[in-house]
Amino acid sequence: MSDLHSFNEAINERAGRKLVPSILVGLGLIALIWLSLAFERVIFAGLVSIALILAIQELSRAFTSIGFINSFRTLAVAVFAISMTTWFAGINGLAVATAASFTLILLLSLRHGTENFIKRASSTALALLYLPFLGGFIILIARPNNGLAAVMTFLVLIGCNDTFGYLVGVLIGKHRFAPNISPKKSVEGLIGSIIATSTGGALAFHYILESDYRYGIATGLMTVFTATCGDLIESAMKRDMSLKDMGTLLPGHGGVLDRIDSAIFSAPAIYIALELVKRFL
Repeated sequence: MSDLHSFNEAINERAGRKLVPSILVGLGLIALIWLSLAFERVIFAGLVSIALILAIQELSRAFTSIGFINSFRTLAVAVFAISMTTWFAGINGLAVATAASFTLILLLSLRHGTENFIKRASSTALALLYLPFLGGFIILIARPNNGLAAVMTFLVLIGCNDTFGYLVGVLIGKHRFAPNISPKKSVEGLIGSIIATSTGGALAFHYILESDYRYGIATGLMTVFTATCGDLIESAMKRDMSLKDMGTLLPGHGGVLDRIDSAIFSAPAIYIALELVKRFL
């Protein structure tokens, strides 16, 4: 028991996060997602909407702290509208709802006059594209009849990338590949992500989607690239705003945005991969 405790403490010290709470939170979220998809899939869209609203609240606070004025309540309404429109109208609904929300928010901003209009418009555009638009592809993944299998495959890919990249990096990571953006990311962790995610993708495509495992390997490699980019982009934003985490809501993870940063950037790519497999292969 003491050896396990020492191992856990060593990981906590190197990673800067608590491992056990992180694992428990992750497992709890997976169980909640599975239950929503297994019993009433529209609930899943609601859960994604709630997560995106919490994330946009964190982003709104961060922007406000550096002088970018915005209205969280207005953005929250836009997130909910975009999410629900995406669920009921698909990818066309996602595009139209995002464009309409941005236009309406800019029009509402005119009532405040010209002062800080550019800052308000810039933060609004980034917030809408970064969260409800990219995050809307997670909802799109769940819309088909095999939505449960598709989302579980999505979670396997993201989970393998994040978990094994984290563990390998913490345990044996020595060579930093982006020290100015994310000092804790290592080449060894990236290699761990590549091996685990390509393997997980092969297994998920074969056993969950009942498709060719080779498509899973290709999708896994693509996921490592998109997820790593998503994580680095959020890290760059946090460093620019002098933040360690976007929030503190999830023990062991930081904020909601810290948890979903890799997922929202990977969702469009995985959605396209699943559509290609379904339609052309």
